[in-house]
Amino acid sequence: MKIISGGVTAAQGFVAGGMHCGIRANKTKPDLAMILAKNRCSAAAVYTTNLVKGAPIAVTRRNIADGYAQAVICNSGNANTCNADGEQKAWRMCEIAGAALKIAPEDVIVASTGVIGQVLPIEPIETSAPVLAAVLSDDGSAMANRGIMTTDTVEKTCAVSFEIGGKEVKIGGIAKGSGMIHPNMATMLGFITTDAAISPAVLQKALSAAVQTTFNMVSVDGDTSTNDMVSVLASGCAGNPEIAESGKSYETFLEALTFVCRDLAKKVAGDGEGATKLLVCSVTGAADEACARTVAKSVICSSLLKAAMFGADANWGRVLCAIGYSGAPVDVNAVDVSFASEAGRVDVCVAGAGIPFSEETAKKVLSEKAIDILVELHSGSASAEAYGCDLTYDYVKINGDYRT
Repeated sequence: MKIISGGVTAAQGFVAGGMHCGIRANKTKPDLAMILAKNRCSAAAVYTTNLVKGAPIAVTRRNIADGYAQAVICNSGNANTCNADGEQKAWRMCEIAGAALKIAPEDVIVASTGVIGQVLPIEPIETSAPVLAAVLSDDGSAMANRGIMTTDTVEKTCAVSFEIGGKEVKIGGIAKGSGMIHPNMATMLGFITTDAAISPAVLQKALSAAVQTTFNMVSVDGDTSTNDMVSVLASGCAGNPEIAESGKSYETFLEALTFVCRDLAKKVAGDGEGATKLLVCSVTGAADEACARTVAKSVICSSLLKAAMFGADANWGRVLCAIGYSGAPVDVNAVDVSFASEAGRVDVCVAGAGIPFSEETAKKVLSEKAIDILVELHSGSASAEAYGCDLTYDYVKINGDYRT
């Protein structure tokens, strides 16, 4: 597997683009994005578990119920959630995209992100969609990425190439997400494309599996969004033998898809609102994967630990505390904890008790931009990772006036 450039247009058969259409007041920020495949694709998606769901989710579910789609349209600046006319507007976006792209509206995946509870103005989309459709290109992934961003400060993209059945296959994706992020899933949107030939059912199986260990292991602030969605389109243009069941080809595809999802998930976590550091909690020695996942999530969600990481304070007791209330069956008297980064590693806890360590060394380790929180449970061979960020003053500033 090789990392390549191109994002959602790295795979054969896709074009994309983004532009400012007028939903956002700031004219320098793109707020509309499109992705188009040259043919109908196998399609799959996963959605937020919040009982309050954005209207686009209901429409997308219906549109891809047959396992196929050909395009994506997404606006930022307005979530189109908790509105009486929400589904009507979401379906209208599909009609607008369909007309502009000359495809059936039922073959459109629709998404929205932004403020909840404000009526989505459809006129800017009606006016701009034909303009955007005319300029979609095979190097338009970055503009599409910008078009779906809200409080994000950086673009989030990843693409890889690998081989299946003697054919080069590519998977690429873009994502947005910065705040209101917590499993399952995070507050985020992810759009993934591949030129693999794969059946809709197997594609759905692969996406659900990949998301479980990547996007569903991200938490920024403990709030699960209403509009979360990760979708994938598979054009089949690579010409590999169709992946229609489990086996070597499926495992190869799943590994690559998981790599892309994990890369995007970590970029979402590292760009959490106000964040200065990416936190990765790696749990090893768990009795089973469920235990490892529960512990990793609990640690990464601890507000006290997140604040300590902001201050580069090796307050390892907060790690133990989070493990203790996680609900996972853990022998707390067997737990080891360490912190690591590019500046080195410092062991702080062995067998559930503190050990002497250099506060100066710990400060250097925790002052880096990416921090690993290493937890060894000594109870088995299972492992898991969770992804988060530090908690800073700026998180409150950003969310204190997000709506206004």
